[in-house]
Amino acid sequence: MEISSSAKANAVRAAAVFTAASYSRILGANDKINHALIGCGGRGVGVLGTFINTSQVNVTAVCDVFADRVDAGQKRAPGAKGFKDHRKLLELKDVDSVQIATPDHWHAMIAIDALNAGKDVYVEKPLTLKPEEGPPIVKAARVNNRICQVGMQQRSGKIYLQAKQEYFDTGKLGKITMARTWWHGNGAHLQKAPERMKTLPSNLDWARFLGPVKWRDYDPQQYWNFRAFLDFGGGQVTDLFTHWIDVVHMFMGQDNPIAASANGGIYHYKDGRTAPDTINVLLEYPKDWLATFEATLAPGLTGAAVEMVGTEGRLNITRGQYEYYPLGRNAKPVIVKSERDQTIDHVENYLDCCRTRKLPLGDVYIGHRSAQASHLGNIAYVQKRRLKFDPDREEILPG
Repeated sequence: MEISSSAKANAVRAAAVFTAASYSRILGANDKINHALIGCGGRGVGVLGTFINTSQVNVTAVCDVFADRVDAGQKRAPGAKGFKDHRKLLELKDVDSVQIATPDHWHAMIAIDALNAGKDVYVEKPLTLKPEEGPPIVKAARVNNRICQVGMQQRSGKIYLQAKQEYFDTGKLGKITMARTWWHGNGAHLQKAPERMKTLPSNLDWARFLGPVKWRDYDPQQYWNFRAFLDFGGGQVTDLFTHWIDVVHMFMGQDNPIAASANGGIYHYKDGRTAPDTINVLLEYPKDWLATFEATLAPGLTGAAVEMVGTEGRLNITRGQYEYYPLGRNAKPVIVKSERDQTIDHVENYLDCCRTRKLPLGDVYIGHRSAQASHLGNIAYVQKRRLKFDPDREEILPG
């Protein structure tokens, strides 16, 4: 199993940068990191709680374009200052770390602003809305010597790391030919705007919510369920597949798809969404293996997993456990269960790296490459064709 030449080069450069890096303030063993949240929706406030529960942070500020959500953030972190504009928050001297949990179309701009302001960054996946947004974020992290962790929490999860060491580093599965992934029935993509949101609330800045996206009149569904609209997110592919293809990349030591194809459509939920409710993506890799993703929101099918298929066995892994199946008709599986939520491990890894200046397990470059793989699937779906891709130059090839 090999890492692409570009990934190796970037890793070497990153290690050199961080070895020489200096931090804006020296943290003692008992010092707390001043932390802020930008994007106070359910995921943002939930992960903020994980940060708080580590007892390693002081939450000094929260920010959202909707004042009700600022209130929710301040309720979780009493005493935090409230903001509508992230740029004002980034001017604060008592903010060392920024957590970004906005809709996807704001990730790149806010991450770059935060990194340029000298803040370390924990940003929810996917890192980007478009593949071309990734390299500027990586550059901003490297130039400013900042930690940037992407919220692909499996990278820090103990059962994922254990499975990698036990079955992939040892080659116990033999030659991997296929990585199957699926995620069905994810309720985050089916949210309905509540009645109170039918008209634009006076304390919601719709223009600022749109940000870099072209103007349209207020639409409660586009605000409330942004994941279902391709202007604001990448649907199930970037929201869910990004997690799973990142697991595959970690296990395989490869992050360099060379071709992508996809099929799907809006088959069931004729509710104005632009992201497909049913999708199947196939990525091809240069070392003779492929990865697939299938997802549907249609009622009747639920569940999510990664299955690695090798010539000597297979491994099925979820956030709750992994199951190893050796070859043989009567062979018994090995089952190992997870002891806790991987988000806790991921947040703790990030905070440790803020102190030590080591590269985090979900480093920004890793996050970029996994988001990029998902984007290829979406582009293939939209363009209705098989894409060829140069992973070293990061370019879609003509034809």
